[in-house]
Amino acid sequence: MKRSGGWTSANPTVGEMQLDERSSLRRVAGLSTELTDITEVEYRQLRLERVVLVGVWTTGSAAQADASMTELAALAETAGSEVLEGLIQRRDKPDPATYIGSGKAEELRAVVLETGADTVICDGELTPAQLTALEKVVKVKVIDRTALILDIFAQHATSREGKAQVALAQMEYMLPRLRGWGESMSRQAGGRAGSNGGVGLRGPGETKIETDRRRIRERMAKLRREIREMKTARDTMRARRTSSGIPSVAIVGYTNAGKSSLMNALTGAGLLVQDALFATLDPTTRRADLDDGREVVFTDTVGFVRHLPTQLVEAFRSTLEEVTGADLLLHVVDGADALPAEQIKAVREVITDVIKEQGTSAPPELLVVNKIDALDPMALTRLRGQLPDAEYVSVRAGLGIDALRDRLAEVLGGLDAEISILLPYSRGDLLARIHADGRIIDSTHEEGGTRVHARVPHSLAAALSEYAHAGGTGSPETNGQGEG
Repeated sequence: MKRSGGWTSANPTVGEMQLDERSSLRRVAGLSTELTDITEVEYRQLRLERVVLVGVWTTGSAAQADASMTELAALAETAGSEVLEGLIQRRDKPDPATYIGSGKAEELRAVVLETGADTVICDGELTPAQLTALEKVVKVKVIDRTALILDIFAQHATSREGKAQVALAQMEYMLPRLRGWGESMSRQAGGRAGSNGGVGLRGPGETKIETDRRRIRERMAKLRREIREMKTARDTMRARRTSSGIPSVAIVGYTNAGKSSLMNALTGAGLLVQDALFATLDPTTRRADLDDGREVVFTDTVGFVRHLPTQLVEAFRSTLEEVTGADLLLHVVDGADALPAEQIKAVREVITDVIKEQGTSAPPELLVVNKIDALDPMALTRLRGQLPDAEYVSVRAGLGIDALRDRLAEVLGGLDAEISILLPYSRGDLLARIHADGRIIDSTHEEGGTRVHARVPHSLAAALSEYAHAGGTGSPETNGQGEG
């Protein structure tokens, strides 16, 4: 049913329904937080935290430091917080005790009192000691950038695999930061209560915090097993796609650069689209046809960010492996961002780490600069000079999509192998695959079979290699081995 300001059609897409559900659970300021008035779940969803941001500027320009704080504010708002104030401390390196130094910590305490904030968010990953020391000074909850990103991932995870990956990342982060006080530090009596537990059971016993750590480790081991099982299923599906010979394109990029929007424009997938960081986490694969009739598989992947927590990179390893198996990386860049080069660098760093772990070569990359409708002509000209080989589009305004499709067909065509084979008449199935997945340049019928000169995906060329020299007369480059 169509609603004003909601679904755009009578049959809403999966993304529209997910966005509707997510919007219904947004935290709202000004509502009562008394548990007698609302349930605990509603309390958790509706409470709007009032936060003060603090960062340490160690390297780079002032513009880079400001951009980092602006991004931290966007992360906090995505998590459902209200940003009240932001402070930057210029230092050679973070203070090992309180991250920002004792003087700045006292100043931060004054800002917290003045604004009425209940949380401080630090733009960096703090050690357990730094978190504890800073909390003692400011006397409100302190979290770091890593915990903030993990919180956003926990809110946005929808699939079973995504939830398991986020839970594992949160536990890896939490384990060294467990703190105990009061009963948490008391000893658990062995056997029966008291010191009379019997032989082998007397003594101080185990503290509750040690019990908690053991339970977290057991839960982490179970999650790792579950993720490995899900990875096997993902690898099977990926191998099936690879064996089909259909070229695979992985859409990668910085968070909120417009990857899901571009996926919808190219495939009509109907994915969730929201102007928020890390709006979509679960990879989605869809088939689409290019203008030349070539069938392509597009995969939308999780967005990246500067200083992406290592716990998330580890937990999402199986998801990020979609990148390594792709024939082409469609790298989407937010053209309206103040520092697009920094975005590109952050994305490439994560991809390089994943590819290095796999021991494979990096797929070719095609840069796509999105949101050009938000740029003035001078800024767009400057960006074209910095990234001359990129495609420039605006998914929202529908600009440059046709040119991108043409460029995709051109690039994917260059990735094919050129073959010359003599195919027996009994292998009509292979001839059908050449027609479906490749482009036939010339074919003639001979006594021993059909001689075919064509361009096909490398995976199909490998399957046809045994017929390459059956009476062939071409050069080695065109007899099954291809150009790559």
